[in-house]
Amino acid sequence: MPMRYEDGPTVEVSTVINATAEETWRLVSDIATPVRYSEELQATEWIDDGDNPTVGSRFKGRNRHPQVGEWEVTCTVTDYKPNEVFAWAVGDLDGPAAQWWFRIRSAEPDSATNSITLSQRATLGPGPSGLSAAIEQMPDKEAKIIENRLNQLKGNMEANLIGMKTTLEGGNA
Repeated sequence: MPMRYEDGPTVEVSTVINATAEETWRLVSDIATPVRYSEELQATEWIDDGDNPTVGSRFKGRNRHPQVGEWEVTCTVTDYKPNEVFAWAVGDLDGPAAQWWFRIRSAEPDSATNSITLSQRATLGPGPSGLSAAIEQMPDKEAKIIENRLNQLKGNMEANLIGMKTTLEGGNA
């Protein structure tokens, strides 16, 4: 069955990092961290109190893509559990253009090591996004349009996790 936007296509990447959940959380919960590593995300800024974010706090993200140009989105925090999960919705909460999260888990629950597994996930839709116009213009290519977008997002997400891993494990990122 071909991939459809209305089904909430999702991409997720994970890596094991030799760091504590607390150390990792400092990077994950800083909305400016992905700006350091992503080719698309250019800037972030808290709209609400960024010193004490909670579920419902909002921030802006400014993006740039060679095929689409530049755009700005408002994001709302949908889950905020220190040292575990930081999630947000892009645009309208009732029909977001995308939903994102970072999740931190112990890499080896029975181990005494400080390794964690850091994951980042993005789900497209169900609300309209930049893909909507392309899909409307070429409905017969919907699956390919979505596949291309998920691959672009995956590349940026992998760069985020590699950058955080390098930073946390003492390298320069």
